[in-house]
Amino acid sequence: MSRESYREMLDELRENVLYLGELVEGQLRDALDALVDRDERLAQRVVQTDDDVDDLFLELESDCVDLLALQQPVAGDLRLIVASFKILTDLERIGDLAVNLAEYATGVEYTVAPDVDVQRIGETVLENLSAATDAYAAEDPEQCFDVAAADDEVDAMCETASESVVRSLVVGDGVGGPDVDTLLSEVSRLLLTLRDLERAGDHAVNVAGRTLFAAENDDALL
Repeated sequence: MSRESYREMLDELRENVLYLGELVEGQLRDALDALVDRDERLAQRVVQTDDDVDDLFLELESDCVDLLALQQPVAGDLRLIVASFKILTDLERIGDLAVNLAEYATGVEYTVAPDVDVQRIGETVLENLSAATDAYAAEDPEQCFDVAAADDEVDAMCETASESVVRSLVVGDGVGGPDVDTLLSEVSRLLLTLRDLERAGDHAVNVAGRTLFAAENDDALL
């Protein structure tokens, strides 16, 4: 294989990873909208889209293996392929978390802790994911560190929100509220929502960390 063809394969890999990132970002946005608006039809579309994400993930994972096995890359090319391989996994897992969030949008019976702003947390995670894939596209080390710093805000918001959920359960006056089983179900749903948003944010940081390693051979964010 000519050097030119090899470079084209690497460029195509990067473009395809970014395309998967766009799919997953859209999936996560739809899941957040479904969750906030309690839109069961949109939630179902998120679940159905996950098959496309999984199929593309497997295809691109195979491409990475072929590049490693057949081209025996070294130095920066090797780091790029390995980082891309790992980033694909992080993106696929964000897609899985989006499916979880979409499923939480169905069958909601009661709102606990109304002061918890799930939409704000989700929007911050989406911004971080977009910034992480932008950093990958541009091989921008500074932006990688910005993503990691911004995730601290996500963690803080999730911790505060979780405390608010627990407080509402303990302090609730029990007047006009749901029965105990419904209350516990909705508390569990909200806590799982916060957990999965935080995990999606962590995977966005992973994308940034692997990008930094590929670009600078720097494992500070890994």
